[in-house]
Amino acid sequence: MKETEIEWGKLPFGYVKTDWNVRCEFKDGKWGEITATQDEYIPLHIAASCLHYGQEAFEGLKAFRGKDGKVRVFRMDENAKRFRSSAEGISMEPLPIEKFEEMVRMVVKLNKRFIPPYGSGASLYIRPLEIGTSAQVGVSPSKDYMVIMFATPVGPYFKGGFKPTKVCISREYDRVAPKGTGAIKIGGNYAASLNAGQKAHELGYSVMLYLDPKENKYLDECGAANFFGVKGNTYVTPNSRTVLPSITNKSLRTLAEDLGLKVEQREIPYEELSEFSETGTCGTAAVCTGIGQIDDLDKGTSFVYGMEEAGPVTTKLYHALQDIQYGDAPDNHGWCEIIELD
Repeated sequence: MKETEIEWGKLPFGYVKTDWNVRCEFKDGKWGEITATQDEYIPLHIAASCLHYGQEAFEGLKAFRGKDGKVRVFRMDENAKRFRSSAEGISMEPLPIEKFEEMVRMVVKLNKRFIPPYGSGASLYIRPLEIGTSAQVGVSPSKDYMVIMFATPVGPYFKGGFKPTKVCISREYDRVAPKGTGAIKIGGNYAASLNAGQKAHELGYSVMLYLDPKENKYLDECGAANFFGVKGNTYVTPNSRTVLPSITNKSLRTLAEDLGLKVEQREIPYEELSEFSETGTCGTAAVCTGIGQIDDLDKGTSFVYGMEEAGPVTTKLYHALQDIQYGDAPDNHGWCEIIELD
């Protein structure tokens, strides 16, 4: 696709073909050189462990073009650490942090013409992926691995952009097992959420809000995003071993403290939904989005926070985070790396 054919302000959160992706393979006990290719396909053996036993992990991060023309990548060191944690969680070879960061810089530079312009509301989404590639039939870790990174321009994750969304709760589904893989970013977690997500969409909701899988007493995660609530002067978010540790949520907790709020990361009983003045979801894809209404499909009850606009704290946090990502505010915490394109 030509850059001139892209309507930046109308981009969905989806795949757009770009020029290059970059790859690195682990073979014979070591990582090789990073290579670039225009091929969108992966040569895989029919017995590859990623296909049969789910040895696959991925990440998501973004590059933003600022008003000053500079391109900033947000907290890629944190993504690199989480990528390693996910690999270790399913017995894959973790990619060195410096290799991860080198690949990010390379894929951004190679696809620079697809970085959306400032003010379009779009960004360049970077997707790192690691897969086990050894041919085997027995259940055991792969000996060989491949890391691929591609980039694609994206618009808002939720169709309404920064507008409150409507979510639901159903005890019919658990996202992950109590001592399972919820805290690492692997495809199996998302595959397990597809039925619940499809049901939510069919009923007119953007996403399912899960309760903890052990007791169904505490709030856990909103599908592909973390949950947070505002109670008085406090930002509250779940502390659970079945929740993916969101880098966006981690950043929002810091920004909440910068704004003078208290921050609590703890178990959140279901009943506390009635005590919040605001609730929201956050993640790399969603950024930070207010929840206007939560419907409990099992109990037939609703928690309403307002569908017209996001609450004041959610709005402040959203703009504070976006201003740093686009270079409109000082990066006091050193979260962004400026990528030199030339």
